[in-house]
Amino acid sequence: MKKGLTVLLIVAAVVAGLFLWVKGAYNGMVTADENVQSAWAQVENVYQRRADLIPNLVATVKGYAQHESQTLENVVSARAKATQMTIDPADLSEEAIARFSEAQGELSSALGRLLLIQENYPDLKANQNFSELQAQLEGTENRIATERMKFNETAKAYNTLIRKFPDNIIASMFGFEKKGYFEAQAGAETAPKVEF
Repeated sequence: MKKGLTVLLIVAAVVAGLFLWVKGAYNGMVTADENVQSAWAQVENVYQRRADLIPNLVATVKGYAQHESQTLENVVSARAKATQMTIDPADLSEEAIARFSEAQGELSSALGRLLLIQENYPDLKANQNFSELQAQLEGTENRIATERMKFNETAKAYNTLIRKFPDNIIASMFGFEKKGYFEAQAGAETAPKVEF
């Protein structure tokens, strides 16, 4: 009778220990996944801030640079495409982030061309509203870079957690999948050519 009770207690202790380990690993992965989703929400937040600044910038430029309608249309079109691109936070795959990043990159390129217009229009360059919007846009671009970096760090911590043994067993049992990263745009590794 004592031997059966001892075996039962040992089995119960092993089961309880296994349960606590699985519970701790699972809850740690849930917390890490929530951190990634929160970081992603912050990335979307700063991109939305940039998108919200664009109509005011376009309206300001339109008043001074009426001959630049194609550039203005390109910015408006790129903004529309970028704001329509959404990603489900539960599916932050490399491919989904690359598509999102590509749409945002097209908008960045169109904005760059829009900001270059000021060189041809001295009155626009001197306009206080344009200068303030440009400063806000530059600040937002810095925030975007910061939030993308934070997202990558959070995704790295999550990906490391779900790939380490023995937590990878729990991750595969409960469907925790690797998250993607923001990567540099194609051609970013090549320095621009400067000629005088």
